[in-house]
Amino acid sequence: MSPRSIMLASLALGASIALPGPASAEKMKAILDSASEVPANTSAGKGTADIDFDPATKKLTWKLTYSGLTGPATMAHFHGPAEAGKNAGVAVPITPATSGSEGSATLTDAQAADLMAGKYYVNVHTEANKGGEIRGQVTK
Repeated sequence: MSPRSIMLASLALGASIALPGPASAEKMKAILDSASEVPANTSAGKGTADIDFDPATKKLTWKLTYSGLTGPATMAHFHGPAEAGKNAGVAVPITPATSGSEGSATLTDAQAADLMAGKYYVNVHTEANKGGEIRGQVTK
């Protein structure tokens, strides 16, 4: 074999070996509405939270958008652990609570496990609906 053939064979072999890359973020979403609140209310508000979660670093990143609330949002949070239809305490605050808000937080091991198990929800609160006006379970 010529030196050039050996070099080409080595390059071809090297190109065929796949090295593991960084873990990719989990894409998640929450669709928020008043019917998902516990208890439900009659608000026409709707929203979404587009969520990325990196299991390697436990970094949670989000963008929250909503419209049609009865008034300005007073607070917004990730709550958990809780299945749909159940309430839980605040796990991660979303600040500011304005539509278009983007942010991130690093979760604990327990929080990461609950998030991946579908036990987190996003809740937006208003003065008229102090317990929450719109809510959506975080899903993959």
